[in-house]
Amino acid sequence: MRPFLFLGTRAEDVAADGEYDAVLRFSGLEESQCRRVRLERDSLADVLGEVDLDDWSGVILGGGPFNVSDPEERKSPAQLRAEAELRALALQVVETDTAFLGCCYGIGTLGGLLGGMVDRTYGEPIGAVPITLTDQGAEDPLLGVLPPTFDAFLGHKEAVHTLPRGAVLLASSATCPVQAFRLGSRVYATQFHPELDNDGLVTRIEVYRHYGYFEPAGASALIDSARAARVTEPPRLLARFVELFAR
Repeated sequence: MRPFLFLGTRAEDVAADGEYDAVLRFSGLEESQCRRVRLERDSLADVLGEVDLDDWSGVILGGGPFNVSDPEERKSPAQLRAEAELRALALQVVETDTAFLGCCYGIGTLGGLLGGMVDRTYGEPIGAVPITLTDQGAEDPLLGVLPPTFDAFLGHKEAVHTLPRGAVLLASSATCPVQAFRLGSRVYATQFHPELDNDGLVTRIEVYRHYGYFEPAGASALIDSARAARVTEPPRLLARFVELFAR
């Protein structure tokens, strides 16, 4: 089997390692089958050279504190480089219809292509939210493994305001119209986090309490809510992604 490529953007080791470990656990992949590159730290070109997508079964992009809608003057050199590399890769992915699953930050990476727009209109606070599949989502080979309505963990400042041309809307929530979409037949983005379980969300609340997602004084209440939530379905997407696209 050709390996999968996992791209992370989290500078905080405990969150970055927890995300990668969760992707491995829920996808069923071994480390040797899922190569990780931390784009907040390393240039993709420096680590891999010129990326030939045919060398990989597919690409998985994790989340992180970068937002494409951040003012340009406030973006760090690492964010600007990561965004440029991801945009170039995303254009190749869409052109070749390479298997791609972008989790949360995938919305920012894919959502601005082909006339799409990502902004701060539909941000959602950290927690568990009911997500509903569209008719196309229920029929989709990837999203269709989920029930018509399910709870998922999320927390984001930006979201898709206008879908890219040709995108198929797969899932929505009451407070965010675009929770998942597909470009072509194999390129996916989810606003929610399929890799997150209760412990993973608690870790991120602790790590990102001063990143503007919530008032720091409210962290304890968010942690209690995260521990009490019952979120079981979204991780199935990772195993299904591997099942569909491993080659």
